[in-house]
Amino acid sequence: MASRPPLRTVSTVSTASSSYSTDSPTAAPPGGVPQSITALLNNPLPSAASSSYWLPWPPPAPLPDAPPPPSNPCEVSRADFAPYLATIADPFARFADIRLHASAELAASDDDSRGARVVSSGLAACLREVPALFFKEDFALEEGATFESACPLGDDNLQERLGQHLDVVEAHLVREIARRSESFYEAQGRLRGLDGEIVAAVGRIRELREVVRVLTGDLVGDAQQVQELNATRGNLVALQEKLTIILYVSQALTALKLLVLAADCAGALDVIDDLQNLLDTDELAGLYCFRHIRDQLGTSLDSVNSILSAEFVRAAVPDGKTVDAMILSNVKRRSSMPLNGTEHEVIIDEEESFILRDRLLPLIICLLRTEKVPAVLRIYRDTLITVMKASIKATVAELLPTLISRPIDSDSVTGDRAADSDAGGQSLANKLRSLSSEGFVQLLSAIFRIVQVHLLQAAEVKRIVEWIMRNLEGNISADATNPVVQHGSSVDFPQENDYGVASRVSNTVTRSTTKLTVFQGKTTDMSSINSIKNVRADVLRESTEAVFAACDAAHGRWAKLLGVRAALHPKLRLQEFLIIYNITEEFIAATEKIGGRLGYNIRGILQQQSKQFVDYQHNVRMTKIKAVLDQETWVGVDVPEEFQAIVLSLSSTDFPVNGMEMPSIDNNSKLSEEGVSTSPETAYSDNGNGTSTTNHENSAESTSQTENSVVGHVRSISQTIVHGGVGYHMVNCGLILLKMLSEYVDISKCLPSLSFEVVQRVVEILKLFNTRTCQLVLGAGAMQVSGLKSITSKHLALASQIISFIYSLIPDIRRVLFLKIPEARKQLLMSELDRVTQDYKIHRDEIHTKLIQIMRERLLANLRKLPQIMESWNGPDDNDLQPSLFAKAVTKEVTYLHRILSQILLEVDVQAIFRQVVQIFHSHITEAFSKLEVNTPQAKNRLCRDVQHILVCIRKLPAQNFSAETIRNYGLLDEFLAEKFGTKLTSD
Repeated sequence: MASRPPLRTVSTVSTASSSYSTDSPTAAPPGGVPQSITALLNNPLPSAASSSYWLPWPPPAPLPDAPPPPSNPCEVSRADFAPYLATIADPFARFADIRLHASAELAASDDDSRGARVVSSGLAACLREVPALFFKEDFALEEGATFESACPLGDDNLQERLGQHLDVVEAHLVREIARRSESFYEAQGRLRGLDGEIVAAVGRIRELREVVRVLTGDLVGDAQQVQELNATRGNLVALQEKLTIILYVSQALTALKLLVLAADCAGALDVIDDLQNLLDTDELAGLYCFRHIRDQLGTSLDSVNSILSAEFVRAAVPDGKTVDAMILSNVKRRSSMPLNGTEHEVIIDEEESFILRDRLLPLIICLLRTEKVPAVLRIYRDTLITVMKASIKATVAELLPTLISRPIDSDSVTGDRAADSDAGGQSLANKLRSLSSEGFVQLLSAIFRIVQVHLLQAAEVKRIVEWIMRNLEGNISADATNPVVQHGSSVDFPQENDYGVASRVSNTVTRSTTKLTVFQGKTTDMSSINSIKNVRADVLRESTEAVFAACDAAHGRWAKLLGVRAALHPKLRLQEFLIIYNITEEFIAATEKIGGRLGYNIRGILQQQSKQFVDYQHNVRMTKIKAVLDQETWVGVDVPEEFQAIVLSLSSTDFPVNGMEMPSIDNNSKLSEEGVSTSPETAYSDNGNGTSTTNHENSAESTSQTENSVVGHVRSISQTIVHGGVGYHMVNCGLILLKMLSEYVDISKCLPSLSFEVVQRVVEILKLFNTRTCQLVLGAGAMQVSGLKSITSKHLALASQIISFIYSLIPDIRRVLFLKIPEARKQLLMSELDRVTQDYKIHRDEIHTKLIQIMRERLLANLRKLPQIMESWNGPDDNDLQPSLFAKAVTKEVTYLHRILSQILLEVDVQAIFRQVVQIFHSHITEAFSKLEVNTPQAKNRLCRDVQHILVCIRKLPAQNFSAETIRNYGLLDEFLAEKFGTKLTSD
């Protein structure tokens, strides 16, 4: 045991005194004289030892010795103290004056308000005597204005006045200092007393320290040595533990390198977790040899993550080369066969699904431990998109030479595509444009299969990730309402023979989650649970986004292929375009089913090309119908059975849902747009002023009719086309319009999303047909464009039949076209169709009015010749019993009109027309006959015969009975006959 330290001696009073005299900051020099200049100058009670030659008062005389006490204490009187009182009388008087002065100052300081007023009065007096300029804060004589105010030039008494100001200020300052001097002295005394007490306390503290030192050495020395030995033993044990940890860490780092090189990611993560746990618990704190261990663990962890990421991408992304080669070989083998349909059913085998799950399971678990699953899924998403785009590009490059070498159907090749083919296909776009529609569909079919393989693989990976995350419910509650989980279609894996795998996943993920929590230096609390939930949500979102991105990339490539041929698709036939449209719709539906999100981009492009197809087809038909109308000669044609089938299909309530199934009219069975048919007719031509002239031909009018409007192979031919139980005579342009309307209906049924557009186009073509027909027939435009010499009543009747047929067909067309149109949009289209229907009705009525006008003009023309004919009636030798030329001409023309119209028009239309004709005959002929001056019996007889002849003809006309009489077509002419000649013509 170490020897005790020697005891220290206790400090003496002299030591304390010397310490006090040296340590005190206000120590006095020997003799007791203070070193403060203020105390030396102002102390009223100076020390007796100090020099007194400079003091304002003499030093006090030494007190006399006290007289001896009296022998008897009870006999003390005041006289006994007289010498003493006489000796101290003068100092006592001075002391009393000082106390009196101190009491006055103390009373003044206690009264704050009174003191403030005193100070204020002194300062106010000073300010009254000294100008306020000198008390400003910014007072500076170097400034010109201040100098001029303070020191005006030419003032002789300036120096004296400034001196007076200084004296006033100095006097006030001295007075204020004097008022406060007593407080200063009192504070000075108290400070000196406090210094003395501090010096005494320091001495006592030193004594106590010495006592404590002696007691420590005598009483607790041995115990302290035992404690130090125990501390030494504990340090050695800790050193051994540190050395053990150093050995373990060194071996672990060596094993970690080997595990990383061997790609044993699970073992490497276990080692990294243990080492990280040592770091987080400060087990390696202070070990300089392991100062870089965090960087080493970070590097190893990055290597493990790189290995896991590469393995995950390699296992999740399908081997595109093998799949693409198989699909390409299948497409090349099938490319020589006609395209009868598309087959895009791709199914992943259940065994392959289990193999893929077993490959991905350990990788995903390890990635969950490092919280790198979202980042790896993002890498996987980019890789999947790149591989799929490369597969599509390779497929296009591989298939194009094979598909281009196939013979191209001449009917389906447009001028633009033929030009691209002649150019040699110098670019990929030109090669794609040079493909036939069948070849392009073959290419799309191959791309469809390849995309579907990649997307199904991606969907399978997504389902595996979701299945693994659902097994985390052992640690956190399953979030059944998570929108990320519910988004898209997820199919659970089969549950049989899966209990062991599920249990292994749950246990492994639980252990990994615990290690991950320790790895992050956290405890298993609500914050860690929330962190795990966030990771789970990120994983599910990224797995879903990977499938979304793959679908978007596939849509983009498909849309790009469609965009290259955007100029060709509108020019295809409906069936060709429909095949491309259907395979695109099937592609969109399949990818949306896998991805779970709508492809707005590709749908927009498909809708745009469909609209372009409708617009192009409409423009072609508009141009064609204009050309057909301009070439129309308005002669009747026979109606093939195909057109009657169109009418029946339009009128049927069981209309085909997928389009009209009609016999196709190919190049060998097409409508001729140059058909001409002539027949006996009464012709009229407009002379420009609203009147008409008639071209009379002989009774044996030429009846040459060329039946070349319908050629090819037909099973049966009819004279009329029947709709609603009524037969309508047709001309070439009417049949072509019917065929076009059926094609519009086909487009509407095949492209239901464009039904609204189709209805608008149908309205437009119906308006054009009605307007142009009115211009050509009623406006006599056919005489200029078609080369007709005149517009005859037969032309008008055939035009009326066409207009009436379309008018009756519009409700059926509207019913068929409105099947796919939403109710909200039907009202607008219905109003437009109603206006078109009304226009057709007005047009038909105008044609009938024109026919009536023709007959009226012919009657007026004959009536103008009546006076000349009447001159021969008054001759005495007029014994002709036949009607006059006027009566014969009138009855012949109306009879011919009746024969023509009854052959073409409907019976109800004929009756409506001839009802007005009969009224015109009654009124005009009666008026003309009433104005004639009949004087001779011969003239009266001739007039009576004419009236009777005309009435006989009127009785035969199919006019509706417009009078209350029972006699057919009774009117003014009958009344004229009865009044003038007293006779009456009865009906047959």
